[in-house]
Amino acid sequence: MSTLLRSAVAPPAVDWELAPRHARWWAVDESGEAFWYCGPQLAPLTGFWFCDQLPAPLFDYAGDWRQSLTERPPATD
Repeated sequence: MSTLLRSAVAPPAVDWELAPRHARWWAVDESGEAFWYCGPQLAPLTGFWFCDQLPAPLFDYAGDWRQSLTERPPATD
């Protein structure tokens, strides 16, 4: 039954115009908060990778947070 309910929920309608330029994904976490996730970068003068997680709008997403991960579409320039 839960599979049917999950598949009936529309995918997130993410407005990528609102995203930071370097954001690569949008997702909701278990607490119900949405975030932009940016591609990993090497921190200057270190050997550490880091990835920005920035607050984002929910875009009225009401589905399962585990199915919210949405990748930014490729640029069409």
